[in-house]
Amino acid sequence: MISLEEARDIILSSINILGEEEVSLLDSLGRVITENVHSHLTVPPWNNSAMDGYAVIASDIKSASKQNPVKLKVLEDLPAGKVSDKKITNGETIRIMTGAPIPSGADAVVMHEVTEKDGDFVRVYSPVLVNENIRPAGEDINVGDLLIKKGRLITPADIGIMATIQKSKVTVFQKPRVAILSTGDEIVDIDEPITRGKIVNSNSYSLEAQVKDIGAIPLHLGIAKDTKEALEKKLLSGLSSDVLVTSGGISVGDFDFVKDVLKDLGMEMKFWKVAMKPGKPLAFGEIKGKPVFGLPGNPASSMLCFELFVRPALLKMSGRSDIFRKEVIAESMEDIKNKPGRRYFIRTVTSFKDGQYFFKTTGSQGSGILTSMTLANSLAIISENCSVLKKGEKTKVILLDERI
Repeated sequence: MISLEEARDIILSSINILGEEEVSLLDSLGRVITENVHSHLTVPPWNNSAMDGYAVIASDIKSASKQNPVKLKVLEDLPAGKVSDKKITNGETIRIMTGAPIPSGADAVVMHEVTEKDGDFVRVYSPVLVNENIRPAGEDINVGDLLIKKGRLITPADIGIMATIQKSKVTVFQKPRVAILSTGDEIVDIDEPITRGKIVNSNSYSLEAQVKDIGAIPLHLGIAKDTKEALEKKLLSGLSSDVLVTSGGISVGDFDFVKDVLKDLGMEMKFWKVAMKPGKPLAFGEIKGKPVFGLPGNPASSMLCFELFVRPALLKMSGRSDIFRKEVIAESMEDIKNKPGRRYFIRTVTSFKDGQYFFKTTGSQGSGILTSMTLANSLAIISENCSVLKKGEKTKVILLDERI
């Protein structure tokens, strides 16, 4: 039986980043970019109006006031998307909309709110400075600017930037394809009748949701019954994926059968027990260089082991550097007992008040209590050397929801 740190090191040292692929702009969202993005355009490409108003020569209206407005002749209206072929001279103006290019001869824009239309003329009641209310060409982006660095996780703002420079294709790391298999004669699928002695296969769906939640691609293998032939057939079908994840059949007394099948398929077992609670029966190995995770069958244990071990591995495969959840120090709001020897991961509800984190348990912590994961926004870590974490004492907490 090995420590959590040893298990993680073994797993992550076995994980390689996947290859690159070119995808459409929107499909790159949430992916890690594998290229530097430089601009070949100037944005905005010309001086343009920052607001609705009138393009003017600033010196024409330097004496304008409410008592002594300056009257200018309006040559035309200029909406966004149009370019004027007229040149403004002294005593003239062009009505201009936000974003429209500044007409030749103008050096400022006076806002609509300090003007009053008067037939073919406009009265201006306030002066402006040269370049006031004008957005200069290149204010946002210049040709050659490095906009997005290789290795960055693409955000909605990055999508907008790339659209601005007309980049429709993006090179990113591939998404891991994760085959998920549940094992056991006792489980049925969600649309099958539940007869005596049977339970619903929730694990496949929880695990597939966890895979999708980080942007990877789940492959549903369904349920393998407890025969060598059925298990071998399902496992073989999953080897076309990048990662294989099984749940169930790895506790003492059950594991030997699954182990034999995996061994027949060429599996190299790295470990199969971790000093943690829940999740002690956790296996990891490789078949033909592909990572294989054997997770416990109990629903809460299965999800928790995915969170602590599979999730970081998949994020690394995706090219991510932020592969671990945020950890904080929080104060317990109740006494929590632990059996020394294994690290205890308590499903908890954490809150932040007066500059400090506090947590309480979700209730029963049995490895089969799936509602403990539904209610939890965090995992409190109780040391393997601690028999009781008393109310008021502090420990590390993993935030499952970083909005806390």
